[in-house]
Amino acid sequence: MGRILAIDFGTKRTGIAITDELQIIASGLTTVNTNDLLKFLKDYTKKESVELFLIGEPKQMNNTASESEMHIATFISKLEKEIPNIPITRVDERFTSKIAFQTMIDSGLKKNQRKNKALIDEISATLILQSYLYSKK
Repeated sequence: MGRILAIDFGTKRTGIAITDELQIIASGLTTVNTNDLLKFLKDYTKKESVELFLIGEPKQMNNTASESEMHIATFISKLEKEIPNIPITRVDERFTSKIAFQTMIDSGLKKNQRKNKALIDEISATLILQSYLYSKK
């Protein structure tokens, strides 16, 4: 069984989370400069067995696509060409950034640590992955 890799895509930074090989535990992996994302994913999938890419799907409250969706669609098109053997699933990511920020508060991080947007992106990717794992049960 391969890992599931979740992507919280952003135009500047992208948070990445990964499961263990048994797909039980979701863990934050890293945050990558979005310009380096495809290279990172190609390198990572050469070293690790990845069975599925989960990509967050940002939506407005009225269920329409957010303005960042066109950037994500462009990225997905490139990803499908570069790594065609790994399927892609989209997951609703509404509120993940807010929940990630609240998680940082609840875990006792100081105010200056909570300004770390890269950490918020990584936690958001982990939340996307956790919600997917829960939905599979």
